[in-house]
Amino acid sequence: MGLFKKNPFGHILFIKKWLIRILGLLTHRRFRGFNNLQIDGSQIIKNLPDTNVLFISNHQTYFADVIAMFHVFNASLSNREDSIKNVGYLWNPKLNIYYVAAKETMKAGLLPKILAYVGSISIERTWRAQGKDINRQVKMSDISSIGKALDDGWVITFPQGTTTPFKPIRKGTAHIIKKYKPVVVPIVIDGFRRSFDKKGLRIKKKNIYQSFEIKEPLAIDYDNESIADIVEKIEFAIEQHPSFLKVIPQEELEEKERLNKELRDW
Repeated sequence: MGLFKKNPFGHILFIKKWLIRILGLLTHRRFRGFNNLQIDGSQIIKNLPDTNVLFISNHQTYFADVIAMFHVFNASLSNREDSIKNVGYLWNPKLNIYYVAAKETMKAGLLPKILAYVGSISIERTWRAQGKDINRQVKMSDISSIGKALDDGWVITFPQGTTTPFKPIRKGTAHIIKKYKPVVVPIVIDGFRRSFDKKGLRIKKKNIYQSFEIKEPLAIDYDNESIADIVEKIEFAIEQHPSFLKVIPQEELEEKERLNKELRDW
């Protein structure tokens, strides 16, 4: 790799590699230390093609969700089985991983700008801006940027566009799937909302049960399935369909935390 080689978005890969290494080292204990991330399905990551893969996930914090994915993906590619043990996997990270994020979020301070360099595809939200509900058209340049990232590698997106659970899936994700025909891999995360603040930068509580489930790629008929069909598949795949909505008993939450503490002590 040339010292000044760039990706399609003009980011210097040498700088991006070192940013991933440093940020990974700084955040590793958030998922294997203060808390212990329970991973399931890492073998799926190893069998994916190098490009045109779209990860869809529910969303609990602004940044911790994505950071965890960078850890899990790179650990899986380095033959860790459902584990991020031994942070050495960060020495040679996959550099063509991108994630979709709101442009206003990625400009709000120095740290978000650094995180944006790591792999953000910053888009303008069509439904909300500066804390207010809006209604504006999708920018075709944003769609093209996601297509460019898929052509170069893997893209992470949160199709609800918000950290609030059980909000509707944005149809834009389904349109992207029909247009670019990527391999669509669902991920379901839990525990991040209770262990981190909303931004995912500050640890709010320790010894929380954090889970990270990678599911098999969705079977999609890109040409014949409707937008509504794909939206419904996404809802079920990331467990955000209204049928999943239920109140989890407090004793169940406490049991999860107890089991997690036993795992850490073991």
